Amino acid sequence: MSHDEDKYWYNLKTGEVEHGPQSLGIDRAGPFDTAEEAARAPEIIEQRSRAWAEEDAKDWKDGGDTAAH
Repeated sequence: MSHDEDKYWYNLKTGEVEHGPQSLGIDRAGPFDTAEEAARAPEIIEQRSRAWAEEDAKDWKDGGDTAAH
């Protein structure tokens, strides 16, 4: 069993949790260490997206130089 097969994925099309990468890569989010964490993928993705957007907005406000990251 490869490392990825030990992980869990969230299928973005079906909303189901998969053990190991079963669907196409474009249709899944992960990997996650637990099925419970994978089930929370939409919430986790939203939180991370919000944090990145806030960071980008701060970078632009502070001078717009995001190349330094």
